[in-house]
Formats: sequence, structure tokens, C-alpha cells
Amino acid sequence: MVAKQGLYANIAAKRARIAAGSGEKMRKVGAKGAPTANAFKQAAKTAKPVAKKDGGIVKKGYHRMPDGTIMKDSAHKGRTTKRGK
Repeated sequence: MVAKQGLYANIAAKRARIAAGSGEKMRKVGAKGAPTANAFKQAAKTAKPVAKKDGGIVKKGYHRMPDGTIMKDSAHKGRTTKRGK
């Protein structure tokens, strides 16, 4: 027997179908057949941990640059860019 997909997998699949032009629409909150708040709470209990693609948490006072390097926040404050020159 195949395991059922979870709530978030179903939502992602429907969004993909909508983006592909299926003509479907997401149900409004509270509409018949729409997931309830209790369904989201239950889904959160059974959710699997997701591996972070960005390499983890960056300490306070630092940030991750687009190339992936970690830089101290004060390291580039005050730099100006030459706009329109």
C-alpha cells in the first residue's frame, strides 16, 4: 500500500497545477473541503525536518553574501556605490 501524501505536498502539487494553467483555484478559508486549522496543526506534528540548503544558521551580527560567504554586518557599512557614473 502506498503512503498518502501530506497536506503540504497536496497544496504544493495543486499550486504547481494552477501555475501550469489547469484552471483550478485554491479554496477559500472555511470553504467546504478546505483544510482546517486543526489539519494544519496535525500536519505540523508529523512534518519531517527539512535539510537547510544555505548551510545553516548565521550568527547575530553576521549575514550570508549571495556567493555563500559569511560577512560581519559592520564590514561593509558606509560603502557607497557609484550610481549613474
